[in-house]
Amino acid sequence: MTDVKQESPVPTTEPARPHFRVVLAAGLVTAVFILSNSPTPLYVQWQARLGFASGMLTVIFTAYIVGLLVALLVAGQLSDQIGRKKVILPGLIVALIACILFATATSVPMLLVARFLTGMAVGVIVSAGMATVVDVGGSARKQRSALAASVAMVFGAGLGPLLAGVLAQFLSNPIPIIFGIEFIVLGVSLVIAIILPVPALTIDKTRLPQIRLHLPSVPTANRRHLAFGIAVFGPGITATSFVLSLGPSLLSEQLGVTSPLIAGGTACVMFLAATGVQFAVKSQPIRRIFLMGATATILAMTSMTAAINLSTPLLLIVSAILSGAGQGLGQLGGLTLIGVHVPANRRAEANAVFNIGGYIPAGLLTVVSGYTIDWVGMPTATALFAVILIAAAAVAATHVYQRLPRHERA
Repeated sequence: MTDVKQESPVPTTEPARPHFRVVLAAGLVTAVFILSNSPTPLYVQWQARLGFASGMLTVIFTAYIVGLLVALLVAGQLSDQIGRKKVILPGLIVALIACILFATATSVPMLLVARFLTGMAVGVIVSAGMATVVDVGGSARKQRSALAASVAMVFGAGLGPLLAGVLAQFLSNPIPIIFGIEFIVLGVSLVIAIILPVPALTIDKTRLPQIRLHLPSVPTANRRHLAFGIAVFGPGITATSFVLSLGPSLLSEQLGVTSPLIAGGTACVMFLAATGVQFAVKSQPIRRIFLMGATATILAMTSMTAAINLSTPLLLIVSAILSGAGQGLGQLGGLTLIGVHVPANRRAEANAVFNIGGYIPAGLLTVVSGYTIDWVGMPTATALFAVILIAAAAVAATHVYQRLPRHERA
């Protein structure tokens, strides 16, 4: 019988592979996530140019989440079955197409398609790409590689809006330049993805025709691991999604801050906090990481409500930082549980389930908030959003405190 090669888990006795491979794989994650949030400080410009309200703004933002969810439904399991590269390379090509659409967008439908394709690319990366980071690190570096994957995600998510904000502050027509730079970054990433060595396993060729797509799932023994992660990550990613989509409008309309640099800088600081906090707590028990994440989200929503009521921009920045910490901590705990407990040949699919569980509430609540703003105004809508998220984070903290063993460590 003829055998074929497929990227897959490595034996537990295998030594750690060269560190630079982890860095290169993490770089692919960073490149796509730069694209994911680059539009944040530009929404106000597009809104003024194309004339759409807050509700449509959140629909444009959430088209990204829809694309992400579509990709997550298939990317993880395909990656586990046919190989990481065969999924990652098309994802990077889709990201390049999204760059072109953003750079030339002259209508709301073009923005919707660009955001949708961006979401698809991100869906590929958070499942197949982040699993690749763990795979190339080898069995001896599972925990460190999980940290690298998580940090690469939030670092790229913060770098994108900062770059866009700086260029939008000083250039009269920044959009083509911003996405031209990102096109180059993604092009280099495509080359890296092609040449990057990825672990391979010999499998029987007769299995290939039997591949079937299904709703993403995880082994029964790992469902509780995903439940803990989603419970904390979901409120955290919902908070950061609100800041990314409506933060610039909130700054300009309610707090009188119109600078794209401040809007982009706020998003960047949010994700730098998400990055830094993961390094700060990486040796802490996962239970404690989750509890800190839920607490950060609760404090973030409290600060956001205070920022609106007191008209204090600084409190909104504090809210963004705490939101980033909440997402980062939930993400680190969830990805670590997946990396340590889920079998490698189900890891990408587990990453997909984890992100689906977080992004569904993020998309729904963000769109509902946008249209609620058009209906009752930003202060009332923001307060309602904050109350819902505080309740969700409190429930997550209770679940983690009561059910997650103390000895689980990152």
